[in-house]
Amino acid sequence: MKIGMIGLGRMGLNMARRLVRGGIEVVAYNRTVQKAEDFAAEEGKNAAAAQTMAELVSMLPAPRIIWLMLPAGGPTDEHVDELLPLLSPGDTIVDGGNTMYRDDLRRHKAAGDKGIRYCDAGVSGGIWGLAEGYCIMVGGEPEVVGPLKPALDVLTGPGGNLHTGPIGSGHFVKMVHNGIEYGMMQAYAEGFEILAASQFGEDLDFPAICDLWNHGSVVRSWLLELAQRAFTEDRRLESLKPYVDDSGEGRWTVNAAVETAVSAPVITMALFERFRSRQDNSFQDRVLAALRNQFGGHAVKKRGE
Repeated sequence: MKIGMIGLGRMGLNMARRLVRGGIEVVAYNRTVQKAEDFAAEEGKNAAAAQTMAELVSMLPAPRIIWLMLPAGGPTDEHVDELLPLLSPGDTIVDGGNTMYRDDLRRHKAAGDKGIRYCDAGVSGGIWGLAEGYCIMVGGEPEVVGPLKPALDVLTGPGGNLHTGPIGSGHFVKMVHNGIEYGMMQAYAEGFEILAASQFGEDLDFPAICDLWNHGSVVRSWLLELAQRAFTEDRRLESLKPYVDDSGEGRWTVNAAVETAVSAPVITMALFERFRSRQDNSFQDRVLAALRNQFGGHAVKKRGE
């Protein structure tokens, strides 16, 4: 199997590496061409670099599969618009970025008008996906998703990928997944601030508490493992600014809740707390910033910057 990968950022590069190491041939393209060339040099015979998208298309056998890992919105639109005239009927575009699901409906139609297949893949796993495997939620017609299964199984491992339904459903499920993530992270952050503010705060060993809670406790989770790593690196996270960004999915989840009249106070408040973090200083926001950095490699703001 041979796949084209466009976009070698934090996620795309590691996904391309995992595919190659799992026996899938990958032709990579990135606007900074050196990234693609470095990838090909590092990964060996199953990896190749393309200088342009036209060259990438020419290096793939028909019917082609091209996976996009690009920032949502304009950058993805620009690449799809450039890519469509280069492809042939029966080729497939997979959008694996954090796309708003409504954009999938529009792009699916534009591709379909040219006989080109399109599906959406919501990808979770962050910077740990290379070693641990990703979790992938795929939306699209069965005949489009089916041929992707060998690559999906390499990327995720057993049980880690699911055809969620029609076009847009993969990104919608991933969107709600991220909304839930907001709420879970916020609960941990608030809990640790209560501990830190208590009369016992100075004596409490946060890494040890995290480790303890991950042994049989009902609140055990991977996020708690990452909190333990963050506290081990910086006992009270004092090197971090309490500034917590958001990349869009939380807002979209809250909007979906409003549109469907579903009560979602935890996710909504978690999103609003991120907005508040940009205006003030608190321990819980340093916890949130550290967790985003630990699981996704997201940038953190250091004091003095």
